Amino acid sequence: MIKFISYLTFVTILTFSLPLFSETYTFNKEMTYGKGGFGNNSGITECRKIFSFNAAEARQGIAVDEKYVYVIDNRAIGKYEKNTGRFVTKWEGEENGPIIHLDSGVVVGDKLYCAHSNYHDLPMVSSVEVWDTDSMKHIDSHSFGINWGSLTWVDRYDNSWWATFGNYSRVFGPSQEPYGNTYYTQLIRFDDNWQFQEGFILPEEIIDRIEPMSISGGSWGRDGYLYLSGHDYPELYKVALPEYGSVVTLLDIIPVASQGQGIAFDRTQKDNIIYTIDKEQRVVNVSVCE
Repeated sequence: MIKFISYLTFVTILTFSLPLFSETYTFNKEMTYGKGGFGNNSGITECRKIFSFNAAEARQGIAVDEKYVYVIDNRAIGKYEKNTGRFVTKWEGEENGPIIHLDSGVVVGDKLYCAHSNYHDLPMVSSVEVWDTDSMKHIDSHSFGINWGSLTWVDRYDNSWWATFGNYSRVFGPSQEPYGNTYYTQLIRFDDNWQFQEGFILPEEIIDRIEPMSISGGSWGRDGYLYLSGHDYPELYKVALPEYGSVVTLLDIIPVASQGQGIAFDRTQKDNIIYTIDKEQRVVNVSVCE
């Protein structure tokens, strides 16, 4: 049985099993990173990659618990050992089955909660799909029907469920109309029963960077800030809920080893360890953020 490991032990094990990386990623789209460019210079300012492993499912999202990493593709979830990257097992949905487009997830207790939608079909419908992490059997589903957009991530924080429903300025299909328009993307807080509590939209600074796509990943940090990711760029958007109104406040843009898509902080570690994916290389990246 694998015992709980501290961050230092985690790094030591990886040093002897797979190559250890120490890379700080920079990416510039007319922006200075990690310097509190939006009025905040506290907390996380950079993320350094310390480990990576191959995962065929590294395309959409990711989730992590004390022992395992759950790597998420459209219709598949791979389970991997966290300390070695060794493949354990896999759940895979049927082609043309009810699972169409899985996205980012979160582990709460012994359950894996995944965002799901019919992206990029119309009308947009979304649901939360649930798996037992031990057996990797699908055990539950909650449908939102036609509401808000295309669900891209879910997380649990402050006794609430949090989620983003993406909308896109990109044109799909015969309608030749935008798939919802990026500026309609919403961050929503739900109660324990997935009932709407409050909603927020993104500031122009984020919209300008992610268009024509949307927000793909989100994870609450131990510092009380929400970190978001888009679909393409190797960066995190550090945001805070607004004191007034409905627009989240962008505090900083932080480079990270990824190509956008899902993100997940490892809340079983005392350090700020974040899991990201490289969808082109089908690789999981593990970084320490400081």
